[in-house]
Amino acid sequence: MTNILVTGSSRGIGAAILAALDVPGVTAIGQATATSATVRLAADFADPAAPRALWDQALDALGGRIDVLINNAGVFEANPIDRDDNSWVAEWERTMRINLTASAELSRFAVRHWQADGRGGRLVNVASRAAYRGDSPAHWHYAASKAGMVGMTKSIARGYAQDGILAFAICPGFTMTGMAEDYLSSRGGDALLVDIPLGRVAMPDEVAEMARWLALDAPPSMTGAVLDVNGASYVR
Repeated sequence: MTNILVTGSSRGIGAAILAALDVPGVTAIGQATATSATVRLAADFADPAAPRALWDQALDALGGRIDVLINNAGVFEANPIDRDDNSWVAEWERTMRINLTASAELSRFAVRHWQADGRGGRLVNVASRAAYRGDSPAHWHYAASKAGMVGMTKSIARGYAQDGILAFAICPGFTMTGMAEDYLSSRGGDALLVDIPLGRVAMPDEVAEMARWLALDAPPSMTGAVLDVNGASYVR
């Protein structure tokens, strides 16, 4: 049995990942800011105590062993530079706390857990195209948080492969979640699709299938890989 913890699983990509992991031999548990019929553990990553509490709850729920951590939780909130100083910094720090710091804390817990266990494990971080391409003038913080996630993933892959600890990242472009719908509307809707050669945004199940494959089937020699899911809107 493979035990998997998925953060940010109440909707969109996270919910699709949980659905994709509903396969024989896998027990997947989800996290969100509030409990629901399909999400068993509640944790609000704006609270610095939440990552530790979530990790401990998940270990308890999964019988003391987590084989795979999928960091998907994140926020995408505008932070225009003409806001007052305190508000701008507060929004920057909130986004970093939720998108990057909480993921880093959970990744650290996972690496230490796998080192102590001696059987290794897999880490899958859901970053963003923005990590490489950047984002809008109101989203410096979002792009920076996702670039940090990519750098963290590569560092973990390089540092702990000898322990059987594998790390991967996924960089979606626009994906048809609630966040993407709001953003597409605010930036002109269909006009924005001209920038995507595929002619459409990604669907959550496409990103979820990539996460499922990395969590369960990707060959170990792929550790450190960063995979794009953006309809060729950014190629590297």
